[in-house]
Amino acid sequence: MIIMKSIGIKMTKGLTIGSKILCIDNSGAKEFQIIGIKVKKGVRRRLLSAGIGDKIIVRVTKGLEKLKGDVHMAVIVRQKKEFQRADGMRVKFEDNAAIMITEENTPKGSKIKGPIAKEAVERFISIGKISRVVY
Repeated sequence: MIIMKSIGIKMTKGLTIGSKILCIDNSGAKEFQIIGIKVKKGVRRRLLSAGIGDKIIVRVTKGLEKLKGDVHMAVIVRQKKEFQRADGMRVKFEDNAAIMITEENTPKGSKIKGPIAKEAVERFISIGKISRVVY
C-alpha cells in the first residue's frame, strides 16, 4: 500500500534569492525582494530556490514608509513557473505573489487579493481561511 501526501509532491521551484514578488495582502507592503529561503536541506554551492507553499525571508521594497526596508517572513502563494500537480494537471499563474506571515505562521493581513494555489492552503490552513479564491 502506497500512501501519497499531497504536500510532499516534488514541485518545480521558480523563484530564487533576489527575485522581486508582489505582496497580495493588506499588510501595507506592495513588493518584496527575496533575501533568504527557509529550507531543511540543500546541495552544496547550489543556489536555493523556492516554490508555492515555501516560507521565505523578504525585504519590503515598495509600500508604506514605515515598512520599507524591513525584513519579514512570507509564504509564496502564486508563481509564474508552470508546475504539475499529483493528478497530472499543470498550473501556472500570471505573476509571482506572496503573503506576509508572523512567527506563528498566521497572516499579518486580513484580506487576500486574487487567487492562491491549493498547495499553499494545504500547508498553511490559516491562509485559506481569509482567501476568497483557491485554485
